[in-house]
Amino acid sequence: MLRYIARRLLLILPTLLCILVVNFVIVQAAPGGPVEQAIARLQGFGPQGAGGGGGEVAGVGGAGRSSRGLDPALVEEIKHHYGFDKPMHERLWLMLKNYAHLDFGDSFFRGAKVTDLILQKLPTSISLGLWATLITYLVSIPLGIRKAVRNGSAFDVWSSAAIIVGYAMPAFLFAIMLIVVFAGGSYVSWFPVQGLVSEDFDSLSTFGKIGDYLWHLILPVSALVIGGFATLTILTKNSFLNEISRQYVVTARAKGLTERGVLYGHVFRNAMLLVIAGIPQAFIEVFFAGSLLIETIFNLDGLGRMSYEAAVSRDYPVVFGALFLFTLFGLLVKLIGDLCYMLIDPRIDFSARTA
Repeated sequence: MLRYIARRLLLILPTLLCILVVNFVIVQAAPGGPVEQAIARLQGFGPQGAGGGGGEVAGVGGAGRSSRGLDPALVEEIKHHYGFDKPMHERLWLMLKNYAHLDFGDSFFRGAKVTDLILQKLPTSISLGLWATLITYLVSIPLGIRKAVRNGSAFDVWSSAAIIVGYAMPAFLFAIMLIVVFAGGSYVSWFPVQGLVSEDFDSLSTFGKIGDYLWHLILPVSALVIGGFATLTILTKNSFLNEISRQYVVTARAKGLTERGVLYGHVFRNAMLLVIAGIPQAFIEVFFAGSLLIETIFNLDGLGRMSYEAAVSRDYPVVFGALFLFTLFGLLVKLIGDLCYMLIDPRIDFSARTA
């Protein structure tokens, strides 16, 4: 197993390199880079003027017709400031060399190091992703097992209907409904509508800080998990139904084992393999894909919102720093998910697997 882990960890390096290089090349073809945006601001246009269509922009590194009326020396100074006075391959090599030392550079427009920005936003994204994934699994797995045991009953029918309704409702729409109902929109004002903590958080006691933190998380986490219940619950139910019908379950019952002993002593280990396989993807989807709209609606300053704003403003150091973090984190979580197989079923031999 240690050899398998070592191979997987070694494969992370070329995977990261490939993803960074491909995205770097793609970004170079995108119009409206930081040079064009800086020129547009000098000319009195908003950021959208930097990426104007119709051939107004020559490319990421060039100024094109958008620089007309400006001193060429000033344009060259802007290029030098953002590092676009160097050829593309030199910029790529410099970026990879810095990334090898975990140096993501400085943000073009935020006036801070990318590492500091990521560390500043990371607690919010971790809070949302971790709590949403934890609650989803703590509720969906017992619910799926219960539905499998009582398959076809009234409980199974009405719970399936409730799950389908929740799955069909987009997270952002559910978030807006929660705000309208519970955050002072039209009815009651039980929960805060923005931020991760209150303004007087530092003056609260230890238990007060914990309560205030959880109080602010209730609505955004509820909005994040609403769609995740359906897939995991149905997957758990179907996995258990598939295992319950197997011959070894019939044999275990014939030996006089209780239904609970059969369910959790034999069926659980085999049925949970498919569920465990979905943990990395579920966590990554909640942590990265599902947080942008929720962070925006609840005014939470997290990585999803920062990455989106950086992509819109062409803040490339922030974009690539976040991409590096997301990719590395996703690969590590995937590895952890594979190792969880062994905890559920020790019969799995990692030493016989190839990376």
